[in-house]
Amino acid sequence: MHDAHAFLQALATVLCVAAVTTVLFQRLRQPVVLGYILAGFIIGPHVPIPLVADPNIVQTLSELGVILLMFSLGLEFSLRRLVQVGPTAGLTAVIQCSVMVWLGFIVGRAFGWTMLESLFTGCCIAISSTTIIAKAFDEQNIRGALRNIVVGILIVEDLIGILLMAMLTAVSTGSGLSAGDLALTVGKLAAFLVGLVVIGLMVVPRVMRSITKLQRPETTLVTSVGICFAIALLAQAFGYSVALGAFLAGSLVAESGEGKEIEHLVQPVRDLFGAVFFVSVGMLIDPALIREHWVAIAVLTLVVVFGKIISVTLGAFFTGNGTRTSVQAGLSLSQIGEFSFIIAGLGLSLKATGTFLYPVAVAVSAITTLTTPWLIRASGPFANWVDRKLPAPLQTFASLYGSWVENLRTSPRQKTVGARVRRMALMLLLDAAILTLIVIGTSVLMPRVTAYIDERITVDVTFTPMIVIGLAAVMALPFCVGIIRVARRLGGVLAEGALPAVAGGKVDLAAAPRRMLVVALQLASVFMVGAPVVAITQPFLPGFPGALLLLISMAMLGFAFWQSATHLQGHMRAGAQVIVEALAAQSHAKGDDEPAPDVLHGVRQLLPGIGEPESVALDATSAAVGRTLAELNLRGMTGATVLAIRRGTEGVLVPSAQEVLRAGDILALAGTHEAIDAAKGVLG
Repeated sequence: MHDAHAFLQALATVLCVAAVTTVLFQRLRQPVVLGYILAGFIIGPHVPIPLVADPNIVQTLSELGVILLMFSLGLEFSLRRLVQVGPTAGLTAVIQCSVMVWLGFIVGRAFGWTMLESLFTGCCIAISSTTIIAKAFDEQNIRGALRNIVVGILIVEDLIGILLMAMLTAVSTGSGLSAGDLALTVGKLAAFLVGLVVIGLMVVPRVMRSITKLQRPETTLVTSVGICFAIALLAQAFGYSVALGAFLAGSLVAESGEGKEIEHLVQPVRDLFGAVFFVSVGMLIDPALIREHWVAIAVLTLVVVFGKIISVTLGAFFTGNGTRTSVQAGLSLSQIGEFSFIIAGLGLSLKATGTFLYPVAVAVSAITTLTTPWLIRASGPFANWVDRKLPAPLQTFASLYGSWVENLRTSPRQKTVGARVRRMALMLLLDAAILTLIVIGTSVLMPRVTAYIDERITVDVTFTPMIVIGLAAVMALPFCVGIIRVARRLGGVLAEGALPAVAGGKVDLAAAPRRMLVVALQLASVFMVGAPVVAITQPFLPGFPGALLLLISMAMLGFAFWQSATHLQGHMRAGAQVIVEALAAQSHAKGDDEPAPDVLHGVRQLLPGIGEPESVALDATSAAVGRTLAELNLRGMTGATVLAIRRGTEGVLVPSAQEVLRAGDILALAGTHEAIDAAKGVLG
């Protein structure tokens, strides 16, 4: 039990120092989160400044900050929105966690750490910090698609973190983790989530609606925070994180329709204890430990930043998000946080790791917490730079891929197609599972099998392991090939849904885009399945054969991808010519330069696969007149592409970035509906 005066002293020290540092950082136009971390460093036990707060008291208060931050996040992210982004966010989170676990394990082994220490290291750097990102997003007022996809990824990552902790506990205690144990763990988690959501939806929204009818803000605040703490405590009682419970509590309260009002009431309390949380992170920074393990900290920090940027960007893009959103999501998620402390502490308590791992995880978290606000702030310009530097075929593909995925999502659902997709997805997972079992089984049973062969066959003992490995490779090869073949068939079925083939022997004008989409989906499927397989099997393999095989497969598919992208560029140029002719014909028919809303309807039918082109006329008052496409950065900012420009009696096909726009130009835009609407706003 904390002494009342010690409690008051700690709170006063934290808030007074944090007030000074945040004012300083606001004057310097820097994120206030950095000010909180600096305050924690000043009052922490590791610097010779006579301002010390009790770390235990601050840690207790910081837990309230985590709960309230997650509750506020849930208030604006209802269950409906979570379901909408669930598939996209789930696949991206699985890819990101798989890549980071693998990279962390490789780094640990390179430093000479044990297999368990390396495994814990990989799991420590796999989960991003929901609390840090939520605060940074609030500071920079980030909303819309980026916030939705990032929060969805974070929630799935927290669920993955729970499974990782169960796996690490079983492996560290020597009991192992069988398929049955894993299924039981997943089943318990699913049952808890479903039970909580079902019962919560029946109770919480009704309670909150009845409370808000009283028109008493203090009553609404007390009730909502009480529900938040109660569900967080319930989650902890079932062995899950309080952050997960608090987020679900916020989502349930948001279903009442009063989320905005409650969020406004909770905000001051959330900001107060949220500040204490970031101060507590700063208190963990120990310069002596950083100096002792600076090489490992530096390497892991670079791995976290660049590994997460690349893996999240690829995962988000392949699941249908645009280049800009995907790159911004990657930069936003490039840090680790509270879950890393929990996993590192678990390794310490189970005596599976040395004492060095916890301070290393804390230091990496602190450094990446410092870099996160700057990376989020720089994510927009960096995304624009990436878009400009992409080769023209990849720019074309990136601008159209989103519209293809949008077509796939909005296409009429057919039971037969849905059944085929589910069957092939299950075949992919089955092939991956059998491949994983072959690799793990070969590694575990290697001593027994080699001993058995040596007893019965007269063979040089040094060649026996090679025989076993060769047999395992022969067994695994059909499943490797099966993954690639099934991925192509799955891509074909999905591409048919997005860009249907023409029946009756007619010319198939969507052939080039469909081939491009098939290869892209095959590449995405192989990556999504291969990354987890490599991460799981790496501890059982000497060297990097799994990763090498995945890279070779990706390189082969990448070559086919580039060829298809080049053909798509030619298809786009032909489409641009047709668009210019359609705009010219319409202009002559109307006698002016103002296109009718459906002028490109025939083009959409004639050239499927170039998105949903729409025409926009620029008048003399348009902000775009006199500026180049590079200056407008239309594709980078909105995701829409200018296919062609009708200028008087002439046409500009697939204009370059240096093309200057003029009054009277008619632009043909392609992209998703959201991208085109955003582009119209820029051009208007």
